[in-house]
Amino acid sequence: MKTATFTHLTVRTLTVTVAAAICTTFAAPSSLATSGEFTGIDGGDLAAAWTAAVDGPQPYSDISVDMAVPITMSDGTVLKADVVRPAHGSAVAQQPGPVILQMQGYGKVVMNLGQVLLHIPGVENVLLPWIASLNLGGTPLSGITDLTRQLDSGAVQAAIQDWDLAKAGYTLVQVDLRGTGTSEGQWQIFGERERRDTSEVMDWITRQPWSDGTIGTMGTSFTAITALQATTQKNPALKAVFSYEGSADIFRDIAGPGGAVGLGFLGFWLLAVNLAKMAPDVESMLAGRFDPAQQLRWLQDRLADPLTFLDVVANAWGSTRVDQLMPKTLDVFRQGSRWRQGLSADPAGITVPTFMADAWFDVFGTTATDAFNAIPLPLEQKKLIMGDGYHSGLGLGGFGHPGMPPRLDVLQRAWFDKWLKGIDNGIDRYSPITVKQQGGGWTGLASFPRAEITYRRMYLDDRPSGTTGTSLYDGSLSAQPLQAGVRDLTVAPGVLGLCSRDTTRIAAGIPALVLACSDDSRIWEANGLTFTSAAVTRPTTLSGPIAVHLNVVHDAADGYWVATVNDVSPDGNSRELTTGQLVASLRQIDDAQSKRSADGDYTVPVPYVDIDRRQTTVPGEPVTLDIALTPTDAVLQPGHRLRVDVYASNFPKGVPPLPALVDSGLRPEHLRLDPDAPSWVNVPLDADVPE
Repeated sequence: MKTATFTHLTVRTLTVTVAAAICTTFAAPSSLATSGEFTGIDGGDLAAAWTAAVDGPQPYSDISVDMAVPITMSDGTVLKADVVRPAHGSAVAQQPGPVILQMQGYGKVVMNLGQVLLHIPGVENVLLPWIASLNLGGTPLSGITDLTRQLDSGAVQAAIQDWDLAKAGYTLVQVDLRGTGTSEGQWQIFGERERRDTSEVMDWITRQPWSDGTIGTMGTSFTAITALQATTQKNPALKAVFSYEGSADIFRDIAGPGGAVGLGFLGFWLLAVNLAKMAPDVESMLAGRFDPAQQLRWLQDRLADPLTFLDVVANAWGSTRVDQLMPKTLDVFRQGSRWRQGLSADPAGITVPTFMADAWFDVFGTTATDAFNAIPLPLEQKKLIMGDGYHSGLGLGGFGHPGMPPRLDVLQRAWFDKWLKGIDNGIDRYSPITVKQQGGGWTGLASFPRAEITYRRMYLDDRPSGTTGTSLYDGSLSAQPLQAGVRDLTVAPGVLGLCSRDTTRIAAGIPALVLACSDDSRIWEANGLTFTSAAVTRPTTLSGPIAVHLNVVHDAADGYWVATVNDVSPDGNSRELTTGQLVASLRQIDDAQSKRSADGDYTVPVPYVDIDRRQTTVPGEPVTLDIALTPTDAVLQPGHRLRVDVYASNFPKGVPPLPALVDSGLRPEHLRLDPDAPSWVNVPLDADVPE
């Protein structure tokens, strides 16, 4: 391998360098209810020291950046890294220290641009707090405020591997994943070779003179997934993880929940990564490391696989029959395939302290609480934040303000200081689970679901509730099975789901700027069946995963069903709390992976989603479906009602593969209300809902 001389750049030089690279590239408060072992959500007396560690004087005044550093993997593939080290002026720190690693999929240049913009004088300390202070509440633009309020929450800094961490004494290493950015090879999409690369990068780091052999991983979204998956290699140097908007089970989160693919997000994501990986390695030229032979190999790799996985997308939605699907496509719908296995981080195998931040309606929000519960570590060594937001922002507005959780960058720094530097700062005693309760405020929990809840059935029946005049049918929801006779209620696929919280979720929260769709399901309900309870008379907590059991009849060989649970306010507003979906022919449940309540009903029915277990339906014959809805924590305020909505589509959040759509004929479907085979929701509540 050709060895290049290190090039050290100050922040000012790097700012100019990255700006040039970008131009060139694009030209081509309640407290925790425990015995007092943990702090409340605000961190108590410990929070001031955590904040001072970030905002106060730092051990180093500057940073030194070494760009386009080649790292050769065991199979000869060269990955490219940027290394950011502590410095005083031009004097680089000589003392070995801990390292924070981010395995990047979008390209180091893009992330460096974010750093440059953040560190323009006045941006971080003046502009972002000012924008966050703007309040458009009560106007048609109030959804913008929900997004901008997060700009002073520390989320931006925590997401981008803030250079200021280097001033705190950490060396920052950012590496383009194999087949992405400036690295050679073909993109693996979370494959085994990609994970091995991460471990080999860690081995490389521990051999460097600036490393003390202690490594933490971090990331946002794509890179948060790689941070979690790094734990599977059991590299002894890995000591801590900080994951922002990550996923430990991508298939259940977005790639195929219930057999329908989150194409509204995944399609754009695949296209974005494939486009970004074509950007030339401008950094290597600016850093004096341009190697023509290596760049030729990079170009050959790109030309050999220019549109990774997009052929699978084309095949899945360009084939009308299962026998037309390619082996690669079939692997998506085979439970034991290596591709499916690569989408899981196996949280039960995580043995290093792990901090996760996510949201109920993030595209990766379905499995966050399950992952947290599965990590076999004491609560001192694992933490979870769940906001009421989306992928474009987890709903962390107000973090760092009185009575609220500390800023996210403050929590991240305290986490790494504790587990990488060994500083006894008390972050291990922070609230184990910090959640934004839908319909309520931020609160701290020792366990999820809450200990006080009990699962109970609430039955769907055809008695008019009188609470809506816009849905296809207005039925009731009751703790007792009150359906008097057999009745079929018909629902058909439609397009009104485009104006829904499901669409807001899959579009990363951008449609939340229009609150009429993201905060009120009544437009979508004109395409659906609604079943509404009586009003609660006291605050009623709902906490945990939810399962809906439906008795259905099809007019074709397949069908697609969507169910949501909503909070209906006295003025009729219907806000979606949780959602689930299922392709009828992929309904077979994997009991080994599923969970049940004490009465034996499913709380988390996990379908195999296996093409080899596909069971088409017989027109006119009823079948039962168990649909897993996303977990949540919510409170119904007095006067509010619980509602179950049932639909036959939720495009673009869920898109069954074309063979299933062809078999369904997109025909109307029928929910059969039968006293001998009732439909119900298994819902976790702390009190009965009145009849």
